[in-house]
Amino acid sequence: MPAGIVHLGTGAFHRAHQAVYTDDALAKSGGGWMIIGVSLRSPDVADQLDPQDGLYTLLTRGPAGVQARVIGSIRNVLVAPREPEKVLDALTASETKIVSLTITEKGYGLDPKTGGLDRAHPAIAADLADPRHPQGAIGFIVEALRRRHEAGAGGFTVLSCDNLPSNGKVIARLVREFAATAAPEISGFIEAKVTFPSTMVDRITPASTDKTFADVRALTGYDDKGAIETEPFSQWIIEDDFVAGRPDWETGGALFVSDVAPYEKMKLRMLNGAHSMLAYSGFLAGHRYVRDVMGDPGLAALVARHMKAAAATLDPVPGVDLGRYAADLQERFRNPAIAHETYQIAMDGTQKLPQRLLEPAIVALERGQPTEAFAFAVAAWMRYALGRRENGETYALRDPREKEIAAALGEAGSDAGAIADALLALPGLFPAALAGNRTWTDALKRRLAIMMREGMRATIEEEARGAFSHG
Repeated sequence: MPAGIVHLGTGAFHRAHQAVYTDDALAKSGGGWMIIGVSLRSPDVADQLDPQDGLYTLLTRGPAGVQARVIGSIRNVLVAPREPEKVLDALTASETKIVSLTITEKGYGLDPKTGGLDRAHPAIAADLADPRHPQGAIGFIVEALRRRHEAGAGGFTVLSCDNLPSNGKVIARLVREFAATAAPEISGFIEAKVTFPSTMVDRITPASTDKTFADVRALTGYDDKGAIETEPFSQWIIEDDFVAGRPDWETGGALFVSDVAPYEKMKLRMLNGAHSMLAYSGFLAGHRYVRDVMGDPGLAALVARHMKAAAATLDPVPGVDLGRYAADLQERFRNPAIAHETYQIAMDGTQKLPQRLLEPAIVALERGQPTEAFAFAVAAWMRYALGRRENGETYALRDPREKEIAAALGEAGSDAGAIADALLALPGLFPAALAGNRTWTDALKRRLAIMMREGMRATIEEEARGAFSHG
């Protein structure tokens, strides 16, 4: 079947989420909606899937057991560094109607200070210097649109599926800004022929392990180099704004709405915010997996508290009971079959903090609501940012600002106040509404001081007892 979708960033999440919805749509309605995947860096996924004709097994692990399903919506996977012209050919093909992305927050080249294009970002800088031979996602999209414009072809829908607030608006801004420099002649074409709907995505997708491959072999009889695993829950909220059609994703349960923002904020603040909190504190308390965190009574209580505090910062979400949503999230976190590592969730902290923890903290302050949950979560990130466990063992932060963080903390030593001040002063991270709020920073520093003095375990126990209920 024709491939109507080119997807940039064919990692495990895409294969457990959008590719599954597309597989459902193809099974019911057919149409030219096969996916051509693109790996922007590593050849691993292409080397796994292409010898298997794009087929792979999705394991779904739930409390009731594990199920295996073969997904057939991916036609093939291209590797941009070794075949960039083939990527551009796919993007400019007449049957391509949608270009979707899961490249993580750091792949966009977004400047956190300005909200625009980060011209120092390696891929952005390289592509602005040589826009006809792109390396990054934004560069490929703009060059493909330039070629389509030149050939008199139509545009396509650019569909971000990453955890960025207003992700459609973000990528629209970056594409337009890049094009204004690299191909100003297509600015009108982009306005008229390209749409950028926002989305909200949700499905926990742990990294594949030896057990993944062994279970696939036992359930299907096949060795599958591209096998992945996930949880039973899946959610996809999509702004219905497609310039050239779309698959019947409703078949798989996708919800099309006029405004994604309320659902997006709900997920970012309640699910992702709680995830970040439990990742930093749980990792330092010795918990490898989210399910282990939920087996810790103190941390489980803090997860519930965080979700309640986050829910209070939200306006009503159409069709959603936030209390029920919080209960469902906690049940998902407890799933004993999902091995979701706290260390995996903790990566890229400076990219995630603003929308997950800092924005709801500001709203809570403005509304006169309790802020202790957010103060604890940010203090846990600050303790995690030191890059060492309590026994002295070191670990990589895996954060795009890792070197900057290390430099900022160079003179702070083990003094909680100095550590907090150094991190609060990182350019473009903490808004003045927080960094300049004495009540907030004092609450933050009190918690960090106990983490430094008594350890994360003791801090969790005190926090869970409500020791800072008036913080």
